[in-house]
Amino acid sequence: MNKVILMGRLTRDPETRYTQTNNTLVSSFSLAVNRRFVRQGEERQADFINIVAWSKLGEFCSKYFKKGQQVAIVGRIQTRTWDDDQGTKHYVTEVVAEEAYFADSKRDGDASNSNFENTFGNTAPGSMGADFEVSSNDDLPF
Repeated sequence: MNKVILMGRLTRDPETRYTQTNNTLVSSFSLAVNRRFVRQGEERQADFINIVAWSKLGEFCSKYFKKGQQVAIVGRIQTRTWDDDQGTKHYVTEVVAEEAYFADSKRDGDASNSNFENTFGNTAPGSMGADFEVSSNDDLPF
C-alpha cells in the first residue's frame, strides 16, 4: 500500500503549468513538515517535501493555497527519472496529491479555512477515533 498523509506549511506559492501533450494542469509546491520529536538542546527539524497535484485538485491548490499556510495532503509517493540535455540522469521523489485540506485554525488563518480536526477528527495516531465501533465480531469482514 502506498499512502501518505502530511500536514505542514507551504514554503512557496504553488507553481502551475500545463503539460505539453494534452494541456493538463499540474500544480507543484513544497511542504515544510515538522518532525515529530525534538532532541534535547536542538531546534525542531523539518523535512521539505515536494507535492504535485493534477487537474481539478491542482487548480484548487493553485487558487487557494499560499506560502506559509498550513495544509494537509493525502496522496502517494512517486519516483521518476529523466535525462537532461547533457545526458545526466536525475531522480526525484515526490508526493502525488489525491486530497488536499486547509489545516490552519480559524484564528490563525482565514475564516473560510477548515480546521484539520474538523476534517480528520481528533484521533490519536494509530487509533480509529470515536466514529469507529464494532458491535460484534460478526460484522467484521475477516
